[in-house]
Amino acid sequence: MTVRTFLIFGTLVFFFSSFFSARDVCAAESNPYEERMKLYKKVETVTHIPWYYLAAIDQYERNVRMVRRDLPKPDRAISIYIPPEVWVGLTNPNLEEEDPAIIQFFQGMGVDGDGDGKASLKSDEDVLYAFANYLLSYGVDHDNIKIGLWNYYHRDRTVGSIASYAKIYRHFGRIDLDTNVFPVPLNSNHSYRSTWGDARGWGGRRIHEGTDIFADYGVPVRATSYGIVEIKGWNKYGGWRIGIRDINNNYHYYAHLSGFAKGIEKGKIVEPGMVIGGVGSSGYGPPGTSGKFPPHLHYGMYKDNGKTEWSFDPYPHLVKWKRMERASLKKK
Repeated sequence: MTVRTFLIFGTLVFFFSSFFSARDVCAAESNPYEERMKLYKKVETVTHIPWYYLAAIDQYERNVRMVRRDLPKPDRAISIYIPPEVWVGLTNPNLEEEDPAIIQFFQGMGVDGDGDGKASLKSDEDVLYAFANYLLSYGVDHDNIKIGLWNYYHRDRTVGSIASYAKIYRHFGRIDLDTNVFPVPLNSNHSYRSTWGDARGWGGRRIHEGTDIFADYGVPVRATSYGIVEIKGWNKYGGWRIGIRDINNNYHYYAHLSGFAKGIEKGKIVEPGMVIGGVGSSGYGPPGTSGKFPPHLHYGMYKDNGKTEWSFDPYPHLVKWKRMERASLKKK
């Protein structure tokens, strides 16, 4: 081998080894789920607060911060937001205090979770450990954790949402649960268009809070996301309907069903594609009323921001999910 050949070969080896090393590093850095899960498990080991509760709290806070204008947008692996005055202590004059001893003196929430001698709001591990340490003062079991959450958030729906997320995470054993599908099978005969905000007259003047997907009677209706059934039963407007809360603080409303799938009950954990009922024409009257309009699925979406809940147009999401599901099926 000549010197020139050796140099070229060495350069190529260095290039490819550097390329694959950089690719591996980027892959690790680009997977936020793995990074978060490592932190949840690490803090669980120290505090015995179940990782799925830590994940649920973090996810709830991430959802809220994404839609609230009075809170900073999440920009770190852990999205739990603890106000500076709560972190350092309400009577502490220094809102940037990072000395754990001084913070403890002022009865602040901040602690040193990563062992660097500082209690920093800029440290994901410190923040996560601080919240876990707060819950630890109540206990590590389900009921006491819920008491701690209520005393922190002072809102029943928030506590309920976090408990639901925890149940979902525990059931699946992972946190990367962002897959969505279209609410009726793609091979079914169906049609839909954007009708959110249109006027509705039955029962008084109101707007249409959803998208109508017209399909044959009995066509399977599927859960569009991972979530948990919050409501099942009759509503005079929506007829037989189901409400499902997903891990992104979205409430999915399925109405005018012909009936419910076997095993679908309040508290049931669902996943994308799971059949929850069938297309029907129920509603606009007392229980059992049906046939006042053509069979269709009314699909609505609502967002909770930690203070209130509002309806938003599901049509763009339906278009996106349908496109993504088609692409996924083509790969199989």
